[in-house]
Amino acid sequence: MSAVKRGALVIISIRSVTRTAAARCYNSWMPRSQTVDDSRDLASFGYLQKLDRSLGSFSSFAAGFSYISILTGLFQMFYLGFGAGGPGMFWTWPLVFAGQFMVALCFAELAAHFPLSGSVYQWSRRVGNGVVGKLAGWIYLACLVVTLAAVALALQVTLPQIAPWAQLIGHADNDMDAARNAVVLGCLLIAATTLINSVGVRALAKINNLGVVSEIVGVVLLIILLFAHVQRGPEVVLDTMGKTGQMGYLGPFLAAGLMASYVLYGFDTAGTLAEETSEPRRRVPLAILQALAAAGTAGALLLLAALLAAADIHSDRLASMNGGLPFIVRDTLGGVIGSIFLCAVVFAIFVCALAVHTGTVRLIFAMARDNCLPFSELLARVSERSRIPVIPAVLVGIVAALILLLNWNFSKVVGLVTSVAIVWANLGYLFVTAPLLWQRLHGWPHCRDIGPGVFSLGRWGLPINIAAVVWGCFMVANIAWPRHEVYGEAALQQWAAVIMTVFLLLAGGLYYGLVQRHKGGTLTSHQSGNRDQSQQSDVVSNA
Repeated sequence: MSAVKRGALVIISIRSVTRTAAARCYNSWMPRSQTVDDSRDLASFGYLQKLDRSLGSFSSFAAGFSYISILTGLFQMFYLGFGAGGPGMFWTWPLVFAGQFMVALCFAELAAHFPLSGSVYQWSRRVGNGVVGKLAGWIYLACLVVTLAAVALALQVTLPQIAPWAQLIGHADNDMDAARNAVVLGCLLIAATTLINSVGVRALAKINNLGVVSEIVGVVLLIILLFAHVQRGPEVVLDTMGKTGQMGYLGPFLAAGLMASYVLYGFDTAGTLAEETSEPRRRVPLAILQALAAAGTAGALLLLAALLAAADIHSDRLASMNGGLPFIVRDTLGGVIGSIFLCAVVFAIFVCALAVHTGTVRLIFAMARDNCLPFSELLARVSERSRIPVIPAVLVGIVAALILLLNWNFSKVVGLVTSVAIVWANLGYLFVTAPLLWQRLHGWPHCRDIGPGVFSLGRWGLPINIAAVVWGCFMVANIAWPRHEVYGEAALQQWAAVIMTVFLLLAGGLYYGLVQRHKGGTLTSHQSGNRDQSQQSDVVSNA
């Protein structure tokens, strides 16, 4: 061998050794629960580290905040809330926020004990049993797919008001044309989120973080500018506009709660990305609570500012799909400035859809890894290049687009799809909080100490858990309740949420009863072979 070749080999060897040593040194100086320790912690639950663990504290917070996305939900649903309850609908926001925060506190404690992909599925399985976990996963999976379709529909509320050319079909003032155009724009958005979700979690995190920063900045500036253009005093939030029903104003008020209910869920997204977050036992619980608290506070201020700044609080445009909050912004701030803010809303909608798509993929991965879905081996496969499950990403995009296409001729598509998503989300949450309450009454948590500084409700756990269960039951009943303000005049439409929920439960129950009960257990390709029983004492019962 020549001296040149030997020298080249030496140089290559030195570079290889140096890189390896640097990586080991970097990992050794990272906090205790990061890198190797995080993988070892995951192995104690019986799982191999397959996903790319590269998310930090802000990315974890951003995942939940972008899912909630007040610029998406408020701009999409303001017209429905205002149309049902008038300015008095403002009070549905703090009411829903308080109830959902009780649920989030329970989730934060569970995230500290079970830092696993799949959030609702994993938590319900580990404080309930295998059957409860599978049904919870099934319900929440359906919810997330429907939510992706619902979020994609939000483009119709905003984009045509910025750029009339975005109304590709007919006229925005025509309900049927608007509904069909919403389907087209929604399918295009889903195609984009599918492509990005197939690239890798690092690219997702960068886009998501950028979206959250821009949304926070945009919301703060928008609140300041709207408050600078106030037209009336805060007493407007007591104005019911004479809206009454069989129960007086209570009926319209409860119907108006659809707006806040649609926005303030999905805070568990940080939990479903736990296996891609470093030091998840400490970071994820705080991310869940911070995401909901930040969205709740900013949303309340934005709602109040909009109601105070609206030029004509009695305008029919405020209760129109072609008006609502986007109309208030453009009318108050002028065409140019208003359009700039609406462009920020469009970007927020895109990032929100991306976050929903990401959470759905992780839930499929978690369930398939436990052999709880058809073709589990295929769905649980993680790409060696991108370190994400690519097949679920494509499958979710196709199904969400089909949901939109099936509603091509349905003018109430926004109200129906969003309502069904809310019912299923809160039903999935109930499958966590109710079994958790049962376990608390029997002494949970009775597990090993998971370390100082890790989130715990302590003696407040029981009353908070009771409040979360009561609230969850109320939410499911209220949103599913048939009413023309949300679902239209046709009886079949009004009962659609109830019918679809019953069908979902029956389909899931039959599948798991006839097929899935003969299956179960972690797929061999995902088993760690290092299951530490002491760490698994948290698991109350398992499939």
